[in-house]
Amino acid sequence: MRRSSPTALLALTAPLVLVACATIAPPQPPSLNLPKAPTDLRAVRKGDQVILTWTIPRVTTDRQTIRALGPTRICRGPADLKECGTPVGEITTPIPLATAPSNKQILKSSYTDTLPASMESDAPSASMTYAVSVLNRDGRGAGLSNLARVPLAHTLPPPQDYHAQVTSQGIVLSWSNNLPPADPQQPIHYLYRVHRRQQGSGQTELVGELPPAAAPRLTLTDSSFEWEKTYKYLAEIVTVIAEPNKPEVEVEGDDTPALTVFAHDVFPPAVPSGLQAVFSGPGQQAFIDLVWAPVSDVDLAGYNVYRQEEGSTAVTKLISELARTPAYRDATVVAGKRYSYWVSAVDVRGNESARSEQASESVP
Repeated sequence: MRRSSPTALLALTAPLVLVACATIAPPQPPSLNLPKAPTDLRAVRKGDQVILTWTIPRVTTDRQTIRALGPTRICRGPADLKECGTPVGEITTPIPLATAPSNKQILKSSYTDTLPASMESDAPSASMTYAVSVLNRDGRGAGLSNLARVPLAHTLPPPQDYHAQVTSQGIVLSWSNNLPPADPQQPIHYLYRVHRRQQGSGQTELVGELPPAAAPRLTLTDSSFEWEKTYKYLAEIVTVIAEPNKPEVEVEGDDTPALTVFAHDVFPPAVPSGLQAVFSGPGQQAFIDLVWAPVSDVDLAGYNVYRQEEGSTAVTKLISELARTPAYRDATVVAGKRYSYWVSAVDVRGNESARSEQASESVP
C-alpha cells in the first residue's frame, strides 16, 4: 500500500482547521447609561411664569433602555447658553420608567419657572434661554437639551372691573380700559383677549380680542355659546412685539379671576309683524286666512294664534300646538260676525313674544 506524504496530509487537514476557527469580536465598552438629551423642549411664557415641557428620554446615548433616571436640572441663561451652571430648579422623573409598557411610549414632563421682576425688560429683543439636563442615577448626563427662548418684555396685569351680562344678543363682557390706542411707531403694543371654558370641559376657546381704544370701557359680545350651559370667562392683556423684519411675538399676561356665567335663556323671540286677515267663502265654507312676516330667530319653535269675537272681551288661543309656518286658516268663523286676530312667536325653550298688532276681518 502506498503511503501519503506529510505534505499531502497537511494539505488535507488545513481546511478543517480554518473551518473550525471563529472570528472573535473586540470587547464592547460598558454602557455609560447617559440619558439621551431631549430635543423637543418648549417654553411658553404667561405673565411672570415660564412653562417648560419636554419628552422624557427612554433610551441612553448608546441605545440602551433606561430603567431609572436621576434628577432633571432646569437651566436658564443667556442666548448662547452652553452649560447649566447653577440650575434654577430640579425635579425627579414623574413616571417610573421601569413600569412603562413600551419604550416607544411618549412620556412628558414639565416645570414652571418664575421670572424675577428684575429680568423683565423694555428692550423688544431681550430674551432668556432655557434648557434641561436629564441625569442618570449617578448624576451624569449627556448634556443640554435643545434651547428654548422666551421674550423678556414687560407684561401687564389683567383688565380691571371685569363683568359679564347675559342678554338676548349674547353674553356681553366688559372691562375698564386704561391703555391708550396703539402707536404704530412703537414696536410694542397690547391687545385685550378673552377666553372661555365650558363647565366640565378642560378645553379653552378664544372668544375674541380687542385693541385698546379711546374709551373708558370696552365690551365684547360672545354669540357663539349654547343656551342653558355654564361657562367660565377669563380676560388678559397680551403684549405684542412687532419689530421690523422679524416675526411677531406675543406674551400673554395673567388672567382675570374667572367669571362663571349660566347662559339661561329668558328672552322671547321677536314680535311677528305684518299680520293680515282675509275672508274667503262665497260658494264654499267660510274661513279667514291669516298671514304674517316670518320671525328670523334661530331658536324659533313656532307661533301662537289668538282671536277675539266682536262684542266679547275674551281672547282665546285658536290652536293647541304651535303653527310651524307664518300662516293660519280659521275655519270656525260664523256669518255676520267680525273677528280680531293676533299672533305671537315662541322659541324652543317656551319663551313667548308679545302679541303682534291686531288684524280684523268680517264674515258676511
